Amino acid sequence: MTQEELEREGAVATRTADAWVTIVWNDPVNLMSYVTHVFQTYFGLSRHDAEARMREVHEHGRSVLSTGGREKMEVDVQAMHGYGLWATLQRSGE
Repeated sequence: MTQEELEREGAVATRTADAWVTIVWNDPVNLMSYVTHVFQTYFGLSRHDAEARMREVHEHGRSVLSTGGREKMEVDVQAMHGYGLWATLQRSGE
């Protein structure tokens, strides 16, 4: 293999290893305004983007809020649990 092919293969392996997502799920407990507030506070979303994500959770049952390495997604999931929201992580594309 050439150096370029090795670098490309390494980049693909890194992307695959980092391909995790944090999913926030709909629940019957939390107010939509509270969920919007959490998304703004924790994820740093604008009010408009936070409301759009909240509506996705409300209308479709879930929304992907962050992507990255598994450890970071575990931190995000735990943070959502700390806010009282139901969240999970999974490999991207599953």
